[in-house]
Amino acid sequence: MKTVIQRVTEASVEIDGRIHGAIEKGYMILVGICDSDTEETVRKMAAKISSLRIFEDENGKMNLNIHQVNGAVLSISQFTLYADCHKGNRPSFTGAGSPGHAQKLYLQFNEELRKLDLHVEEGIFGADMKVRLLNDGPVTIMLDSAVDIRMEGK
Repeated sequence: MKTVIQRVTEASVEIDGRIHGAIEKGYMILVGICDSDTEETVRKMAAKISSLRIFEDENGKMNLNIHQVNGAVLSISQFTLYADCHKGNRPSFTGAGSPGHAQKLYLQFNEELRKLDLHVEEGIFGADMKVRLLNDGPVTIMLDSAVDIRMEGK
């Protein structure tokens, strides 16, 4: 599972000319799923993201998590995070999860964030989406479950 987390002051997703989801302060998260991801991967990634301390405290240090600033999440499915560009100029997406598997885990990821008391807005899996955001900082963090979270047996 790969995510790109952007700290935002606002973000929204438009589908078919209409705003489908919008947040103010919080995270806009691009979410990519691969076939080896599991429900455990999703739970651990959600926990890691909800605990990240990337909001500034009163001293200007990144020391606060999303809960401490009453932030929300805009979650967008993004299979292109698994683009492989090492051969030629046209990316291959064979590393991305199969649509059924990826959609199931993307929706579970959003539910896991909600279980962690976060307000979550989301796009529609597989839809053509227009995403707008105002990156705060800018702060952008990339997490890959293969290296950024501890999994049992690894």
